[in-house]
Amino acid sequence: MLLAVSGGPDSTALMHAAAAAAPTIALSVATVDHGLRPDSGREAEAVGRLAKTLGLAHNILRWETEPRGGIQAAARTARYRLLAAHAAAIGADLVLTAHTADDQAETVLMRLIAGSGPAGLAGMRRERPLAEGIRLARPFLDMSKAELIAYCAANALPYVHDPSNADDRFTRARLRSLMPRLRAEGLTPERLTRLAERLARDERSFVTGEP
Repeated sequence: MLLAVSGGPDSTALMHAAAAAAPTIALSVATVDHGLRPDSGREAEAVGRLAKTLGLAHNILRWETEPRGGIQAAARTARYRLLAAHAAAIGADLVLTAHTADDQAETVLMRLIAGSGPAGLAGMRRERPLAEGIRLARPFLDMSKAELIAYCAANALPYVHDPSNADDRFTRARLRSLMPRLRAEGLTPERLTRLAERLARDERSFVTGEP
C-alpha cells in the first residue's frame, strides 16, 4: 500500500493513522515535490523524517517537467502519474490519498459552476482505477479538514501550511474563501457532499442495475 503524503494536516493524519491501524501491512510513503515553491523540497524531507519515526519507507518523487496550461491541473496530472509509476515499481496495488469532505464539496461546486452533468457532480470517487493493477482510494472522504487538524494536534504531529491553498489566483482557493458566505445561505459543504453521494449512488445503480 502506498500513501501519498504532502506534509499537510490531512495527509499527515493519514500516514499516522495508517501506521497505527495497519502495522502488519507493508506501507510505503511517497511525497510528490512539484518544485513550484522554494520550500517544497524541505517540506518533502520533513515528511521523510516523520515517516522514519513511524517505521515507514519514504520516497520523494520529483516533477521535473515545465507545466503547460493551468499549473494546478498539470500538477495534479503529474502527481497521479508519478504515484502510479512508483506504486508499480514497489509492487503496491493500492494508493491512498487524504482527500476530505471539504475537498469533495469544493470539487462539486467547481463542477456545478462548469455545468457538469450527474456523473461530474458525483465528485471524487471513493475508489477508482489509477493504472493497470493499481487502484486509488480516498478513506477520509467523509471527514472534515477540521477533524484531521484536531487529530494532528491531539497526536502532536507537525504539518506544513501550503500557501497556494489561500492563493486567489486559483479557482479552488477562491471558492474556499466563499464557503462561509455560501454556508450562511444554506449551501453547506455537508449538502454538497450529500449531493455527490446521491449522484454516485444513482450512477452505480444505473451501471449495475441494482437499487
